[in-house]
Amino acid sequence: MSATARVVAPLAGGLVTLLALGALSVSVSAGVKSAGQRLAAPQAEKPKVAVADHAEVPYCTPRFKQVLERVLHSCGLSGGDNRRGCKPADVKTFASISDADFNELFTPLKERGGVVLFDTAKDELDAEAKKLLADRWADRKGARYFFVVARASKTGSPEKNRALSHRRANSIMYYLKELSKDPELEKKVGLLWLGNEFAQLSKEYCTWPNSRTGKKCDDESINRSAFVSWVDCRL
Repeated sequence: MSATARVVAPLAGGLVTLLALGALSVSVSAGVKSAGQRLAAPQAEKPKVAVADHAEVPYCTPRFKQVLERVLHSCGLSGGDNRRGCKPADVKTFASISDADFNELFTPLKERGGVVLFDTAKDELDAEAKKLLADRWADRKGARYFFVVARASKTGSPEKNRALSHRRANSIMYYLKELSKDPELEKKVGLLWLGNEFAQLSKEYCTWPNSRTGKKCDDESINRSAFVSWVDCRL
């Protein structure tokens, strides 16, 4: 090796070392600066989590969600529970609110849901009722739970009306099974049958979307019914 090569080789090696150290220094400096910025604004580094539009809608008030959660645990929608639905005594126990307040909770669902009307002392679904159910079931919009709140009017004994409202709730459940062919349907549908003992509806609810639009509706007929709706709240 020539004298010149013996001089240049160490110089080149030293230059490479200096460049490597410089790059490392810049990298460390940039890392420290970035860490400092993350400490100053920690939220900036958090990845954005995709949240469905249906997750929280205006009617999902704390009070509504409190009752909703109690329904899920009390009426068979939570895991490992073999119960199917809630009768009037159950609703009074877990809701712990007045009839009027219970109905008021569902008022914001007026356009989201609908009212299935029945003939006196009957639990069969007519063609209009099936159409309303099919329309409402199809309008899921990613919601997790479908609620059915069945009632019976004041005519007859509490025991008779409790059984009648239960049959009305079941009629809807059977139709949804036929309609959806969903093997996990029972994990999505919450049944409440209130008889005539709890949360009777007033005539003003005749203005809600129902299965007999244009036909006579009064305090009696509106309670020969079942309210149905998907509920979009996230617990």
